[in-house]
This record gives sequence, C-alpha cells and structure tokens, in this order.
Amino acid sequence: MKQLLLSFLCISFFFACEDPVENTSNLPRLDDLHLRDGITRIGDDSLAFVLFAPKKQSVYLIGDFNNWQTSDAYKMQKDGDRFWIKIGIPDKNKEYVCQYLIDNTIRIADPYSNQISDPWNDAAIPATIYPNLIPYPAGKTTEIAMVVSTKQDNYQWKVETLHATSLPSLVIYEILIRDFTEKRSIKGVQEKIPYLKELGVNAIELMPFNEFEANDSWGYNPSFYFATDKAYGTANDYKAFIDECHANNIAVIMDMVLNHSYGQSPLVRMYQNGDKVAADNPWYNVNSPNTTYSWGYDFNHESKYTAAFVDSINAFWLKEYKIDGFRFDFTKGFTNQPGDGQAYDPSRIAILERMTSEIRKRKKDALIIFEHLADNSEEKVLAENGILLWGNLNYSMNEATMGYGDEMNGSSRKGDLSWASYKQRGWNQPGLIAYMESHDEERIMFKNVAFGKTASGYDVKNLATGLKRTEAAAVILFSIPGPKMIWQFGELGYDFPLEGNGADRLGKKPIRWDYYEDANRKALYDVYAKMIDLRNNKAVFSTADYTIDLTANFKYIVLKSSGETVVAMANFDVIPVSKIVNFSQAGKWKDYFSGDEITISAATENIMLNPGEYRLYFSKE
Repeated sequence: MKQLLLSFLCISFFFACEDPVENTSNLPRLDDLHLRDGITRIGDDSLAFVLFAPKKQSVYLIGDFNNWQTSDAYKMQKDGDRFWIKIGIPDKNKEYVCQYLIDNTIRIADPYSNQISDPWNDAAIPATIYPNLIPYPAGKTTEIAMVVSTKQDNYQWKVETLHATSLPSLVIYEILIRDFTEKRSIKGVQEKIPYLKELGVNAIELMPFNEFEANDSWGYNPSFYFATDKAYGTANDYKAFIDECHANNIAVIMDMVLNHSYGQSPLVRMYQNGDKVAADNPWYNVNSPNTTYSWGYDFNHESKYTAAFVDSINAFWLKEYKIDGFRFDFTKGFTNQPGDGQAYDPSRIAILERMTSEIRKRKKDALIIFEHLADNSEEKVLAENGILLWGNLNYSMNEATMGYGDEMNGSSRKGDLSWASYKQRGWNQPGLIAYMESHDEERIMFKNVAFGKTASGYDVKNLATGLKRTEAAAVILFSIPGPKMIWQFGELGYDFPLEGNGADRLGKKPIRWDYYEDANRKALYDVYAKMIDLRNNKAVFSTADYTIDLTANFKYIVLKSSGETVVAMANFDVIPVSKIVNFSQAGKWKDYFSGDEITISAATENIMLNPGEYRLYFSKE
C-alpha cells in the first residue's frame, strides 16, 4: 500500500470502457491490481478510480454515464483506507463529468483530476481561451466535478529535454499570465517569447497556473494541484508554451503553493468541521502554527500523507508537462513549529530537503527555488544543498533609486545593497536570486515618480530621470554574481502601482506594451538586455572573485576572472559625488556604455559621478 501512495508513474486522468465491476467479496485486492490514487486509463474502453478516504464508510461514483444516480453498480469497493472501481465508458471520444459521493453527503472531484468542471466560473471563460469547454451539469449535481475521457493526450513534443541553465548566469522573468498580454492567456504569453529571447532571459517563472479558485486570481488560492487552470487555456496550450520555451533554450519554472490551499480543495472538504478542517484530516493542521502569516487551510508537512501528495504533485508536472523546476511559495511555512517562521528550524530543513531529494530523483538538474525569507543561518544550509532562495532587494534598491540611500533606518543605511551578495551572507554557493521587484513588491518606477528626492534642480520624480536611475540600478544588480529575477515589465519601467494611490493589490493591472515605443523606456530595456547579454557571455560576471562596496550612495563592484577585470559603479545621490574606487590594478579602462577610456596609474582612482550616472569599466591590455 505504501507503493500505491508514493508511486507516481503514469497517473493518467482518463477513462476506459468496461461494464462496472460488481462489488462482491470475490473482487481482487487493490494491491494486486497495481492501481494508484486518482484516475487511471486502463485502455480504450475502461477507467479505474481510486480514492484515499480513511474512516469513510461509502463512496459512489456518480456522473453523466449513470444519470447522476447512486446504484450498487457504481458503488466503489472498500479496501482498507481506499475505495476503488473500474468502469466502462460508452463513447471513448466523448468527455464525461462525474463526482464522488462520500457517505451520501460530500460531493467532490478526485484530488488528482487533471480537469475540473466548475459550476461558478466555467461559464465565464471565453471560447477564444478554452474552445468547446464541456458545460457543468447544472441541476443534476452541486459542487465541483471532474471531467474524464478515454482520449489520450495528443500533444507531440518538439523538445524532449532541456538541461537547466547554470545557476550563476540564471536570469528569471516572472510572469502573471493574466496581466502580461491583452489576450490574458498562455497562448498570449507564448506569442511574446521572441521579445523575452531578445531581452536575453533564460528562464520564465509563471505564477501559479494549476487550478485556483475563481478565474481572476494571482493563483495563490489553489484548489486542484494536477489540473491547469482553464482561465488561461487548455492543457495542450500550456504544453505548447513550455515546448516553445524549450525550443528557444528558455527554462520554465512553475510557481507552486504547498503551504496552504483553500476551501474548494477536495482534501479539505472530505474532512471538514465548520470553517476548519476536522482533527482527523490526513493532510492539514486544524490551526496554522504560524500566528503571523496564515492563509487558507494549512498543510501539515509532518504528515506522511502530505509528503506523498507533495511528491506526486511535483513528479506529475516534471513528467507530464516537462517543467524545469519550481518556485515554492512561503516555504518557511512548511513546519509545525509555532511562531512567525523566521527563526532557524531544523525540522523545517529536514522537510524541505526531503522534498528536494524526491524532486531530484525525477529530474537531477531541476531548478528548485524557495521563497523562504527566513533566518540567514537556515537559508545558508538550504543554499549549500543546491536550493535557490529569493533575495528581496526592493526596499533598499528603491530607497537608493529615490535618492534616500544615505538616510538611516535604525542602525542600517536605507540604500545598502550588500545583502544582494551571497558572499556577504556567508554562503559558499551562489544560490541567492536577487531582485528589485516581484509580484509582491511596489514598483520601482512608481515610487521614483511619486516620492523621488529633489535637489538643486535635479528631480527624481521626472520620468526620464527616474528611468535613468533605474538603469543604474540594473547595472549594479546584474553585476553582482548569482542568479537574478525580473518582474514583468520591470525592464520598461512599469509604473502603475501595486497598491499605492488606492490601487487594488490583487486586481488586474494595465498592460503597457506601448512602453517599448517610448525612447526613455526603451533605453532602460536596452540596458537590461546588454547586462543580461554580458552575464550570458562573459564568465567574469559569474566569478567568485569579487568585492563589493554597496553601502553608500556611490556604489561599486569589482569582478575578476581569467585576466579580465570589470568595475561597475553608480551614483544614487541627487548631487555629484566623488569616491576613491579600488580598481585593483592600474592601466587602461574602457566604459562599456559610452566607449570612453581612462588611464589610471595606481590601483585606486578618485572618480566623480553625476547624480544617477553609472559606468561599467572593462580592463584593457
């Protein structure tokens, strides 16, 4: 039975075609049938259903094929903690809608369903996004149901395997499908792959696209973990997108939410007590141990049932959709230790390393990213295990771009970017994904224009000035070795607020592809593209031999590798600033952006930069 729960291979959510198996004491044992939890396509004419439901007394399969009526013919056989049945389907080319009826009370879709039928939201999905969507059987049942068929997946992959990009040069582009193109679909995102390839990114991180509640969402309210959300397109639309990314040597990272799920999840609804899960729920904590950060229903990651479910989810997407890796949301919540999750937690490390090990059994080079944001001592341990961790620079970077980097925030300087360096954190591996914007952070350019500093006629609030300062931020960020992330349209200075000026944090945002035609914004894009190109083609940008001086408004980085030295510098003050820069060697230097050359006679040189000015010097023989 353990193999039944843990094994994942070939979980196909399809049907086949035989008469229902009679439920008698002479039926074979479930172990002998080698069936797995979920729905297995046995052949062209039959399907098997297996539901893990401890302590439940009866389960009926009801649906289009039996007019939604319970009968002995469709009563599932109980075998220990599981119920199962094998049935035939009248038409192998037709889709059917069905459900489990548990103890004559609870109606659910299978937790492993790869397509659901939603009574509240499906009708609002345009046919242009999901053609020929089977309608919900209104008046015949209630709650979410599952869609099944014996038709096999007809997607033909062009690219079988993509090997993950080496970690130091990784540049990730984070996308919310809903707000990236006017089509608001995965097909629309696919049409923009040439743009992203031109920018130079080598990985796309899609915010959650497994089934979430409603159609308009960021996706952090998951309900069904094995189904693509229909609001963005069909299953094959997602596969075509991933395939096209791979054809362009772009990895695809799936944002996965396993800290919690919401009330439509069948795992919640099977064992629920009012607005909480019941104490005997195999997968969830009755109350979240995190008293500060808590959403939905909290998974109990110490449960062997949760561990098995997590492993099957990750394995499914790696195998069936050829996902290259995952960004796991709020991993500091993967613990039952009480508190806000900030402190070092050995039990959480063990849970996360176990999950990571199982992923690597399926794909050795899978990209595994944690939004952890916990104590550095714990993040260092995870980084040593090859895990990548989000490094949020939004506050410090924006204080610098707005011109307030010399002000103090308690005992630290507001614009200090030192924590963007993995070496500054004491890590031995470049596992820090530093970013100045993410889906969760206020936009750099919005704050530049709204709150930027003014001095002696120099005004950060001026759009062109604010964009120029963001160019400087990009030069500094991309010069720091280690993976990086861009939030969509950050390269164009997107300035519609996340929640400032009364904006709805989770609401739809304007889609501004016209920004690419604006000369000042295109200049910012060009700086992003040039810096990413340097990272992709110059080994020095991945060196471990570098030094930083990122505390004051005048910031610089020195990179050394194989006889080549690069010095990146920028002035984030609103007045001209001079600084003694340690170039590490005398000689001739050429600025990558302007082409200007300087000759210095010693390792150090006094450099003056105007406000917002940046330079990227390469040593010359």
